[in-house]
Amino acid sequence: MNDVERRKKIKEFVTYWSKANVLKKADAEESVGANCVSPKIGERKEYQNFWNMLLSDIFEVRPYGFIEYEKAVLVDGNKKFIDAYINDTKVLIEQKGSNIDLDKEEIQSGGIKLTPAQQARRYAMNLAHDENPRWMVVSNFKEIRIFDLNRTDNYFETIKLNELENEWYRLKFLVNVKSEDIKKEEEISIEAGRLVGRLYDALIKQYKNIDDPHSQKSLNILCVRIVFCLYAEDAGLFCDKQAFFEYLKSYSEENFRDGLINLFKILNQKDEDRDKYLKESLLSFPYVNGGLFSDMDVEVPTFNHEIIDLILYKMSEDFNWSEISPTIFGAIFESTLNPDTRRAGGMHYTSIENIHKVIDPLFLNDLKKEFDEIKEIKQKKERDEKLKYFQDKISNIRFLDPAAGSGNFLTETYISLRKIENEIIRLLYANDKKQTEGQIKIFESIAEKEQVIKVNIAQFYGIEINDFAVTVANTALWIAEYQALKATEDILNMQINFLPLKSYHHIVEGNALTLDWNEVVGAKVNDVGAKLREPYIDYIMGNPPFVGAANLTKIQKNEIMNLFKNNKHAGELDYVCGWYKKAFNFIKKTNIKVAFVSTNSITQGEQVAALWENEIENKEIYFAYRTFKWDSESTEKAKVHCVIIGFSNAIDTNAVGANCASPKIIYDGDRSQIVSHINPYLIEGDDVLVGSRSKPICNVIPITKGCQPTDGGNLIIEEEEYENFVKKEPKAEKFIKKLVGAKEYINNLNRYCLWLVDATPNELKSMPLVMERIKKCKEMRLNSSDKATHKLAERPHLFRETYNPKTYVIIPSTSSENRRYVPIGFLDESTISTNANLIIPEAPIYYFGILTSNVHMAWMRAVAGRLKSDYRYSKDIVYNNFPWPDVLYEDSQSLPMQKLRHYKEFEEHKKKIEETANAILGARSKFPDSSLADLYDETTMPDILRKAHRENDKAVMKAYGFKTSHTDFTEEMCIAELMKLYKELTKGG
Repeated sequence: MNDVERRKKIKEFVTYWSKANVLKKADAEESVGANCVSPKIGERKEYQNFWNMLLSDIFEVRPYGFIEYEKAVLVDGNKKFIDAYINDTKVLIEQKGSNIDLDKEEIQSGGIKLTPAQQARRYAMNLAHDENPRWMVVSNFKEIRIFDLNRTDNYFETIKLNELENEWYRLKFLVNVKSEDIKKEEEISIEAGRLVGRLYDALIKQYKNIDDPHSQKSLNILCVRIVFCLYAEDAGLFCDKQAFFEYLKSYSEENFRDGLINLFKILNQKDEDRDKYLKESLLSFPYVNGGLFSDMDVEVPTFNHEIIDLILYKMSEDFNWSEISPTIFGAIFESTLNPDTRRAGGMHYTSIENIHKVIDPLFLNDLKKEFDEIKEIKQKKERDEKLKYFQDKISNIRFLDPAAGSGNFLTETYISLRKIENEIIRLLYANDKKQTEGQIKIFESIAEKEQVIKVNIAQFYGIEINDFAVTVANTALWIAEYQALKATEDILNMQINFLPLKSYHHIVEGNALTLDWNEVVGAKVNDVGAKLREPYIDYIMGNPPFVGAANLTKIQKNEIMNLFKNNKHAGELDYVCGWYKKAFNFIKKTNIKVAFVSTNSITQGEQVAALWENEIENKEIYFAYRTFKWDSESTEKAKVHCVIIGFSNAIDTNAVGANCASPKIIYDGDRSQIVSHINPYLIEGDDVLVGSRSKPICNVIPITKGCQPTDGGNLIIEEEEYENFVKKEPKAEKFIKKLVGAKEYINNLNRYCLWLVDATPNELKSMPLVMERIKKCKEMRLNSSDKATHKLAERPHLFRETYNPKTYVIIPSTSSENRRYVPIGFLDESTISTNANLIIPEAPIYYFGILTSNVHMAWMRAVAGRLKSDYRYSKDIVYNNFPWPDVLYEDSQSLPMQKLRHYKEFEEHKKKIEETANAILGARSKFPDSSLADLYDETTMPDILRKAHRENDKAVMKAYGFKTSHTDFTEEMCIAELMKLYKELTKGG
């Protein structure tokens, strides 16, 4: 709409909402928001109309799906409701009635008094990091207050309802999906990555032997030093903002290398150690220290015109490095590493959002909560004492990242603590509000100024195998330290010296799986092996390398085997499990808390029991993120399915870092659930480990894989060649059967095979095209290095397995996670199943009913392995460990009459399951042209089929004695009950 049309709409909006009778309706509902139970539909309709009209009439945004009303949030374990929340623009809205004074405190549930703004901040603090609001709005219809939460003070702007016609543009942030600041930061980060990559690629060509490890290390250090100088120049760390540019610009191409080497030397020299006769442009640079320029053995190549132009103009004059986020700094640098090197090491770069998924529940949420409680203290003297104690507390917490990479976790943690500390400094040392606004207390000495800051990078420890990443991590922390210091200067209105850097070497180069972590953190061990840590580590965190067990190098495999000695399943463990084992050992008899990002494979299948063996009794998981897609800030984003597991020793103590008695939280997508206990499958329930088992725990028909061809494709006839083959070789038609792998079965694809089990030698020789295929199959098998395959050459006309049941239940080994039910079915002897499926020969319809039920699906989802996020149904883990309902009616100790009663009861349930199972097959038969993929797609599943499954679910749940209501008996409850049954059935092994 044009400006005239918009102003007309605004006038209509203001006129409507200025009417007293409209506002009174909203006022009458004001008390509803304080309740812990969500309001019923319609109770707060008026304020929703207010925001819906504002968005649609003034900003032309369709409210539905854009703004969320009554958003649930957990506050101190109680469910509260945010009036309105806009996820796309990260806006939290607290709406009050027109009779409410926005400056007045009101009693909340729990008895505390809060203003509407404080109430909104309380909600904001308890949202997940990826939902943290950038903006907060508090309104009583008559006025709208706008808080920019990027500010550290409580400043807000106000728009009166009657001023809206001229002030409406100030509300644009409601609908601007990305602010210009955010867009600019992203663009700067991407461009910085490109520039670093260009510099790296240009310099690598200048080295005479880049395969030499010393040259490779020198290249990495040179890149870091140049970018640090560019940052220092733009951030004002050097004598002026053009110092680096002007200095290098004075050198010719042939002397450019010497000029850079001389600069590196001077940056590593104190003033008293410098040659006083050097030119002033060099002496004006400050002493940097910190170890960044201390290595004088760095190989610096010659610089050509292209590189000089890149450094001076593209990277210095035309780019502002001071706007780089230090947390992303490492990802920018590591993006210059060779992609093959990155994949071999399993390195993935972490977004700030995902970092907070780890550090928020690990420690930051608790610290923020404690800080907010201190800020609410009314007595200034008491509050200041608590603030000083709290500042001391956060300055004494120690962190270790044993897979530090470029330091993203450590850097973001430091930034988060310094933000809290800067707020403490503002509250402690800024003048009382009654004094002249803007005046700040002036400290008497420089020393006193510097003592104000207590959080420091010496609190952060790391282990990283890549030397380049170690240098980057230290540099990123220095940059974060400087930016936090600038924020402190703004609060105190004074300058604090940053250079020279302090030489903290707490991020060390080494292999975390072979290093003693005690040595890294300065711990000592006494004569009896008890750890005497000085300094003490409180939290361990990070995202260790993502390398699957099948992709481990020989060295990596040996590292895992050495850590998991006497564990017969060690060879099945992913590389990340090595960090868990090291952490398990490190935190014994301590209160240390740990949180690792991991591939979701360690919470599924055989790896669960293998990893937690011997640890389950004395470790406790206190928070967990179920499977989600992991992304990053790097130019090559990692697309990995991950979980996050926070764990510690199963002890209850008030010591720093231990809070095992606190509620456990499971995060699943946008939902969070407080539970009493989290087991290694990341579900609420007992600590049960479902290990690999060769035979079923119940008395059921064994399951097996389908027939593996091992034929090089020679015994298989594809759909497009079938007609021509039969035409040329008509005698072969009676030996051709339909062939299904998981893909063909689910998607109803046609594929065929030569099934020559009953063919006589004479019949075979009478079919030349068949014989040609048999010969090729024999050649393929003879050429194989596998002994078993080589032996199969003795019968080249047959599959590896040759059993072909008259009927069988078929279960695809791999199936999409998006399906509620794995498409299980019945086939007969006219179809051969490959080893991509599992089959149960001659299984009755009752088996189909049990296995296709929501009970079995819940079990499968909990314990099965995954391929990325798809289900991997297995014999040894899923089927053989499944507790069937039959066991509920088997009681060897019962009297004959009881046995008879149990038997009759079971037979009734069994009969009902057979009926509902047949109904499912009947519903499928009504759609002969639809594949199972179509029928079991949640968006296209026919109602008749969905209803049939629901009836079958109920029948199976009744057989187990479970409640049949999904609200009364959730999937998590179902799994917990099945785990109890499993535990009972497997007593003694």
